[in-house]
Amino acid sequence: MSSASFNYVRATELTDALSQGKRPGAAYLAGGTDLLQLWKASLTAPQDVIDISRLPLADITRAGDRLVIGAMARLSDVAAHPEVKAGHPLICDAILASASGQVRNLATAGGNLLQRTRCPYFSDAGLACNKRDPGSGCGARDGENRHAVLFGGSSGCVATHASDLAVALAALDAEIAISSASGERQLALSDLYPLPGETTAPDSSLRPGEMITAIRIVGAERFAPHSTYLKIRDRASFEFAVVSVAAALRIEDGVIAEARLAAGGVASLPWRLGRSEAALIGRAPTEQAFAAAGELAIEGARPLEGNAFKIPLLRNAVIRALQTAGDQS
Repeated sequence: MSSASFNYVRATELTDALSQGKRPGAAYLAGGTDLLQLWKASLTAPQDVIDISRLPLADITRAGDRLVIGAMARLSDVAAHPEVKAGHPLICDAILASASGQVRNLATAGGNLLQRTRCPYFSDAGLACNKRDPGSGCGARDGENRHAVLFGGSSGCVATHASDLAVALAALDAEIAISSASGERQLALSDLYPLPGETTAPDSSLRPGEMITAIRIVGAERFAPHSTYLKIRDRASFEFAVVSVAAALRIEDGVIAEARLAAGGVASLPWRLGRSEAALIGRAPTEQAFAAAGELAIEGARPLEGNAFKIPLLRNAVIRALQTAGDQS
């Protein structure tokens, strides 16, 4: 059976893309690694496809202490870029833990941040899912929920966010540039992902027609000597995180001066572990300090019937990530 017809436009200028993208039912096509899978599974059916793959938004530049990654930069190019490797290895680690080499050669940085959940209830059109069909309910709450959130869930959704890159960027306090036909706005990455409600579970806070055009990270090179991304998954490659941790430390004179921790696979967005971060400041990078941070990381966790195992897994992942980051020089 053939799919519904659609209009295809290859945009050559950003203004043209944004003008086309504001139409109801429009979708932007970049690398296509997420959109095309959803389309084939009949989980989306755009009326207008705006191909933005030729837009000049793939540059990766550093000016002073600011790294700017164009939204159209391929993940493989970001991970291989000398400025990213030298000053922001946490980003490289997260990307190299993502998908496969073939997918990283196609997928874009902006698209990766906006990929949709891999919750099986979202993927099956015959099951209740507020992300796919607002108001239909959340089948995962009382069904198969091994994959589900520990934090930030609601009666309406317990799906986790899929991006590894987003977890690393959250730990580095990244900002994103968002463009629309009416102009550009800046948004903290942490504000890109809203928490779910009782009957709705939006994937992002982007407005219709808006497009991520750049990712900006300021002052993160100070964490380069002591950072790591730990991803725990069911198989060695091309698998989404059960639990992941991005850890970045600034150590001066044998004492932790700054700490950044974010977890993936445990919430509908990259989950910052603020209490763990605060507890590390002013302490030596010791096993005792890391263990205390691990215990704080799991406070407030609300597991479902099938995912309580994630609580000790997250605690131990935080400890392991901190050990790795703290041992680097």
